[in-house]
Amino acid sequence: MPVPRLFYGWIVIGASVAIIMVGAGVTFSLAVFLKPLAEELQWSRALISGIALLNWIAFGLGSLVWGALSDRFGARRVVIAGAALLGAAMALSSQVTEPWHLYGAFGILAALGASAFYAPLSATATRWFAARRGLAVGCLNGGMGLGILVVPPLARALITALGWRATFAALGALTVAVALLVVRHLHDRPADLGLQEYGAGALPLAAAAGPGMVPGAVFRDGRFWLIALVHFCCCAAHSGPIFHMVSHAMDLGVAKMPAAAMLGLSGATSIPSRIASGLLADRFGAKPALVGMLALQAGVLSTYLVAQGTVSLFAVALAFGVAYGGAMPLYALVAREFFGSRVIGTAFGGIFFVSCIGMGLGSWAGGFVFDRFGSYWSLHLASTLVGAAAIVAALALRPPRFVPALARAS
Repeated sequence: MPVPRLFYGWIVIGASVAIIMVGAGVTFSLAVFLKPLAEELQWSRALISGIALLNWIAFGLGSLVWGALSDRFGARRVVIAGAALLGAAMALSSQVTEPWHLYGAFGILAALGASAFYAPLSATATRWFAARRGLAVGCLNGGMGLGILVVPPLARALITALGWRATFAALGALTVAVALLVVRHLHDRPADLGLQEYGAGALPLAAAAGPGMVPGAVFRDGRFWLIALVHFCCCAAHSGPIFHMVSHAMDLGVAKMPAAAMLGLSGATSIPSRIASGLLADRFGAKPALVGMLALQAGVLSTYLVAQGTVSLFAVALAFGVAYGGAMPLYALVAREFFGSRVIGTAFGGIFFVSCIGMGLGSWAGGFVFDRFGSYWSLHLASTLVGAAAIVAALALRPPRFVPALARAS
């Protein structure tokens, strides 16, 4: 009998993972530039953390715009434009001498470039799969975990060997190279290749397709704003501890490379968690899976209040990766269940925009708190409380009006 061919949707997922890995890794690598920039240029941590705040706001705005553009022009054009912009921004970042230079280059331009990857490609992934949609989006989200695992430690090693300026330029070149390698494998819908959604024949049409909606109606729907609020609180809770993880560990006596490794290992443990949460969403629905992961995140955040030594900090970093990583794929799935495939780029791009404001505020707050109090204890307390608020908001979500595709087909 002929051997079945690999469903092309998995090739789209693989290509998406590669470019998301680079984009997310570059974005999170600012954490390992924090101390070198502060030491050489005599900038405060609050000043550098402000770059992260601006970066995430621009990232969110870009996600909204690129998501809508991907609905109209396709992910391939969006990704190649974003990679070119990110590569140029990193080259400019290597030449900065004043804070406003880095605010413009990394804070705005790099964010606008990197934002062309995650939201548009998450939306594209949901169009390829009716069955196993949670698994597919979870695998795609694994690209973010891979980026955190690989790029920040790589950046730390390059900073030691070449300096931070050459490292900025090298990361930009890496982005462009990866985009050129994978972009030809990106296709927006199965119909573009004469295919159907994976598992579509085994599901009711309404469950596979979701409700019909026009883009303007998304922002008039109260459920959109509630999902956005949950995502905002979730990201505001974990962004500060992520962004300041390396500096916090070094302040407590951990050496530079082990401190950078903590951030990388948190990304590593987030990878299986992202995939597992997608499987849980396939089995039980996206909302129950989301509530569970948010509860885990709040619990793990509270342990930062007591962790002091190297071993305990590594243990918390590993658990923290599981917690924040597991929540991230679920928002695209919730958006797909509530708003359907027609406007998923617009809906998820908008939700992700609001969440990025939370990411930026959390990152900036960490620097502000440290400069004011000399430690990150208050940051970790506030993060725990905001994480608890995310759980309450998620519990208020009501199911969509159609039955979601809880795909169990292999």
